[in-house]
Amino acid sequence: MPILVATGLHKAFGPRVLLENEDLSVHAGERVGIVGINGSGKSTLCKILAGIESADAGEVVRRRDATIEYMAQEPELPPERTAREVVRDGLRAWSVAYEAHAAASEALGQPDADFDKLLDIQAKAGAEVERLGGWDRGHLVDAMLGHFKVLEPDAPVGRMSGGERRRVALARLLVAQPSLAILDEPTNHLDVDTIEWLERYLVESYGGALVLITHDRYVLDRVVTRTLEVDGGKIHSYDGAWEEYLMAKAERQSHEARNERNRQNFLRTELEWLRRSPKARTTKSQSRVDRAEAARDQAGPAQQRTAGFSLDTTRLGKTIVDLREVSITLGDRPLIKDLTFMLASGMRLGVVGPNGAGKSTLLKLLVGELTPDAGEVVIGKNTELGYFDQGRSGLDDSADLMVNVAGNDDKVTYRGERIDVRTYLARFLFAPDRMRQKVVALSGGERARVALAKLLLKPSNVLLLDEPTNDLDVATLSSLEEMLVESNATAIVVSHDRYFLDRVATHILAFEGDGLVVPYAGNYELYRTLKAAAQTESDAAAKAARAGGSGKGTGKSATVPPPKSDAGAASVAKPVGAKLSQKEKRELDGMLEAVDAAEQVLAALDAQLADPTLYAERPGEVRGITDQQQAASAKVEALMARWDELERRRAASEG
Repeated sequence: MPILVATGLHKAFGPRVLLENEDLSVHAGERVGIVGINGSGKSTLCKILAGIESADAGEVVRRRDATIEYMAQEPELPPERTAREVVRDGLRAWSVAYEAHAAASEALGQPDADFDKLLDIQAKAGAEVERLGGWDRGHLVDAMLGHFKVLEPDAPVGRMSGGERRRVALARLLVAQPSLAILDEPTNHLDVDTIEWLERYLVESYGGALVLITHDRYVLDRVVTRTLEVDGGKIHSYDGAWEEYLMAKAERQSHEARNERNRQNFLRTELEWLRRSPKARTTKSQSRVDRAEAARDQAGPAQQRTAGFSLDTTRLGKTIVDLREVSITLGDRPLIKDLTFMLASGMRLGVVGPNGAGKSTLLKLLVGELTPDAGEVVIGKNTELGYFDQGRSGLDDSADLMVNVAGNDDKVTYRGERIDVRTYLARFLFAPDRMRQKVVALSGGERARVALAKLLLKPSNVLLLDEPTNDLDVATLSSLEEMLVESNATAIVVSHDRYFLDRVATHILAFEGDGLVVPYAGNYELYRTLKAAAQTESDAAAKAARAGGSGKGTGKSATVPPPKSDAGAASVAKPVGAKLSQKEKRELDGMLEAVDAAEQVLAALDAQLADPTLYAERPGEVRGITDQQQAASAKVEALMARWDELERRRAASEG
């Protein structure tokens, strides 16, 4: 059953047509992802569907009993109200019914009560409470605020950052459980753990329909069931998520290309016929002339527009960026404690961790906006930093695009050549009629593209990118990824975008709380694998310690003996028939889990060593990864030998 049906939608801003007589519908239970380049009209379409904006032509028919909630990129919330009060508004209908039931129940205890009337009110209110989700929904407010890490639920939202307000707005919408939720870039300003929780919630717990604009390709792949692409005024619908969309779009473009080749061949044949045979152009042959003219006037398929980025680098010195026992504290909370780290040429360091952990602070230390409380930040004398900050603060909102990028000049110097600023901005997907538009009127993604255009004019050999994926469309993200990888750029990237980090990062720097910052080799997926394995070992050690084992909380597994030589192993091996002690039984119970974790680490390291790009792009890392792989292999063998010994002794003692 459709929740809404839109027909004949047309929307234009001056000569720019965003929607051209388009139809679409959203059905109950559907999860629809919307993709397209920045400025293509995705947000405008969502506002029209939600009833916040009106189309120039066409109509949207919404099911009468459906509730539709919309979350904008920059939600407007009453500044004087607390976060808890705002989120509780999502339960307004439930609260009214719950309070009516409570009031009627209390009134029934009065001796002069109108029992028939009050019982009727009580029954209707109870039925409404049940319809709206049951009697225990009141706890959802605090639970949802906790999931979105709103640390001060009783603080007025007017004092909160933009990211915190977005999280409050998203919590309010999800508590409301509408028939249709329309979300515009909900993952912006969420850390990775919260994004992964949101993915699971939308798939497993949220029962309504969903329309979702997001640049997060993992969210698209794991949440949506249908993908709409807004491009050139048209809406193309594809069954399936991100991967299916890419394949179906490639097939559509291939089909359009074949049709265009056939049209061009037909035109060529018909033009040759018309030129050769003037006498054939009689009334009798007019239909053939008409077909040729119709084919000539038919528009070819629109060309896919993608941003074109390239990096103008300068030579790096021996020292690039060197952190030596750096510490910094915010109030009484340590953000970074005794961090020592050296950035190498070609390293692309992904920085991850919860919001507020200190990731942006790290970049501000590098550019000199902050000074450490202890330790030293050394920037090499040949290091030229290019800084892309999260707030895009280098832009002048009152000026237009051209002035922001080129000042009062009409040319820019790009990769050693003087080119027209319009030509340069066209590489970033700005049409000629928009280049005099004020930056304040741009969308978030367009502002990000202007900031990138400005950044890449400055020769730099180390890029510092703070949440570069926020607001950018996926086509532009792909171009940015391609530039970083193909130019073998040296970069430090703060990002919550797992897909981006998996494609780009060669190393991860993880903020793990209480000032602990830990480096890992590999991309985000390998980091998750290594961290999970370390957590499994730590949990096993803690379990053994609680059970009276020898673990002392060092982070190393108390149940896993270190590898020994054959002679050493033989000297301590117990007879096959000897019964297992209670400690050995506990060790055996956890052995397969420990083996599995160790094998995951080994498989991840094997995959790295099997990747030819490691040797071409990061040869300096091969030795270290090989050493890790050999140690991981020895550990797996030792664990398997220990498991075999314990299992044989158990079987012999029971036999």
